[in-house]
Amino acid sequence: MKKSSAITALFLDIGGVLLTDGWGHMSRKLAAKAFELNPEEMENRHNQAFDTYELGKLTIEEYLSRVVFYEERKFTPAQFRKFMFVQVAEGLGIRGICHTDYKSTCAKLASFGLEVAQ
Repeated sequence: MKKSSAITALFLDIGGVLLTDGWGHMSRKLAAKAFELNPEEMENRHNQAFDTYELGKLTIEEYLSRVVFYEERKFTPAQFRKFMFVQVAEGLGIRGICHTDYKSTCAKLASFGLEVAQ
């Protein structure tokens, strides 16, 4: 059984400042291979959509619908996002969450041993 360690730091990545380039060329290439996507087509679609996404004019769902989910796939957007956001961090022992709403974020923080005052 893996022993859990105490949380020593909490990083908040608002707007992709701390984890910039986590979705760089090599990560996209790995994703294309892992999900059996055409890497050239994915790269072209990424180049057309990423600047707009980075400016905050597209949500991650809209970005992915243009780059990956413009046609039916054998995997879900949630599976693809998990690959995008936590693959490397988990390998380094970093446990991450993506904030979507206050209640679910509080529940996830509590699962890590952090209680949020209500």
